[in-house]
Amino acid sequence: MESSPVQLVVGAAGGIGTEVCRRLVAQGHRLMLVGRTSGPLQALATELGQPHRVADAQDWDALAQAAQECVETHGGLHGAVNLAGSVLLKPAHITGFDEYQETIAQNVTTAFGLIKAVAPILRRGGGGSVVLMGSAAADIGLANHEAIAAAKAGVAALARSAAATYAGAGIRINTVSPGLVQTPVSEKVWGNERAAAASLAMHPLGRLGAATDIASLIVWLLHPDQTWITGQEIAVDGGLSSIKSVKS
Repeated sequence: MESSPVQLVVGAAGGIGTEVCRRLVAQGHRLMLVGRTSGPLQALATELGQPHRVADAQDWDALAQAAQECVETHGGLHGAVNLAGSVLLKPAHITGFDEYQETIAQNVTTAFGLIKAVAPILRRGGGGSVVLMGSAAADIGLANHEAIAAAKAGVAALARSAAATYAGAGIRINTVSPGLVQTPVSEKVWGNERAAAASLAMHPLGRLGAATDIASLIVWLLHPDQTWITGQEIAVDGGLSSIKSVKS
C-alpha cells in the first residue's frame, strides 16, 4: 500500500471530481481530497476512507498547505488534478467585470496555483502528472462563451508552457477539454430543455457528456504508466470541437 500512487484532487466533491476519486481509490491510489464546501467533501472522504482538507483553490497558500499535508500524510506525491472551475454563459456586452474576474479566478488562477504548489514537490520526487481542465469552448467559437472561453484558453496555454518548464524534471502537464457534461456546475444549461436540445445538436455523437467520460481520461493521465505524454490538450467532447457530422 505504501508504494501506491498518491494524488492531490482539487475540486474533489464535484460531479467529475467524485467520479475521479472513486476510480482512483478503486485502482489503489491514495488521495488528498480538497474542496471548499465542507459537507460534500467530508461525505466523500468518509466514503473512500481518504483524508481531506477544506480550502478555496483560489488561495495559493491554502493549496500549498494542502499539498504539504498530502506529503506528510502519505509520504509523497505523484500527481494532481484541478477540477475547480465555473461556467459563465453570457455575451461580452452584458458580462459584468466582477463576473469576468471570478471566471478567470476560478479557472485560471486555481490551475496556476496548483502547479505552483505541486511542482517543487514533484521535482523532488522525480516527476509526476498534473491534469488541468479546459473546455471545447476554447477551441471552437461558441456564442455567449466569451469569458469562459478566454479562461479555458488560458488554462490550456498555461499547461503547455508549464509542461515545457518542468519536462526536464519528469513532470507531465496536460489539459482535458470536455464539451457539455451533465454535472451540477453546468445544470443551468442541460437542465433547460431548449438549451439542452441546442447543445445536443452540436455534439456529433448525439449525446451530452457524463462525468465518467471525463474521469476515465483524467485517471488514465494520472497513472504512472503514462510517462511520455505532456503538453497536450485532449478533447473529450463528442466531436464538438473537431468535426461536423451529416445527419442521415
